[in-house]
Amino acid sequence: MKSELAYSHHGLIQEISSRLTYKLRGCKYLKYPSVKDAKFIKRPNRFIAHVLVDNHEEIVRVKTTGRCREILQEGTVVFLEEAKNTERKTKYSLIAAYKEDKLINIDSQVPNLVVYHGIKEGVIKEFDQVTTLSKEIVYDNSRFFDLYFETTEQRGFIEVKGVTLENESIALFPDAPTQRGCKHIYEMIKAVEEGYAGFIFFLIQMKGVKYFTPHEIRDPEFAKALKLASENGVTILAYDSIVSEDGITIGTSVEVRL
Repeated sequence: MKSELAYSHHGLIQEISSRLTYKLRGCKYLKYPSVKDAKFIKRPNRFIAHVLVDNHEEIVRVKTTGRCREILQEGTVVFLEEAKNTERKTKYSLIAAYKEDKLINIDSQVPNLVVYHGIKEGVIKEFDQVTTLSKEIVYDNSRFFDLYFETTEQRGFIEVKGVTLENESIALFPDAPTQRGCKHIYEMIKAVEEGYAGFIFFLIQMKGVKYFTPHEIRDPEFAKALKLASENGVTILAYDSIVSEDGITIGTSVEVRL
């Protein structure tokens, strides 16, 4: 049997898209089919966590490789998606958690879908009159950008980043140094230089933030690269999300401070 961790990123997106979207045709809200609440106990590594669910300690899959240390504290109320695959090693996946009064979706597989559906439904004002929208298009023979779009006036790429870190109502990315994230930015700059429109879209997976800014203390190189991208024609966007215990959808535009 293929390991649950052996799927490619592309395969994961296809899997979650089919699982969530088929229930929501005509609706922009992405809903998890079966969700339970639990109490967080510990996270021994980035892939799994221990939780208390139905008065029983259970090992669950964590649907993000981000640190989330500010969120996943012992005793925190979390929400679990029940797996449909009965042969999977873990019965549940951890998808959301409360940080004080803020409910934060931490599922790293949904930001692309939320943005995709937001554009398809015309609720993201920066993408008006899109005629073509595709997922994970190859650029320069090797790189997958998250989304490709065309309008009557331009064609371009969108790189989506999910944001789960918040401090004093300020949304921050990344929560750990990310060389991969920097590489994505420089590739987007190159695409813009070649005539494409380029967007880096930060989906803040919660409500109630004042603005978004790169986390310069955690990753100064990423902050530097993002500012360089802005100066070289890449558009930096941030939107928050409307999050419930069992779903997420696009919210409203959030100020970006570089």
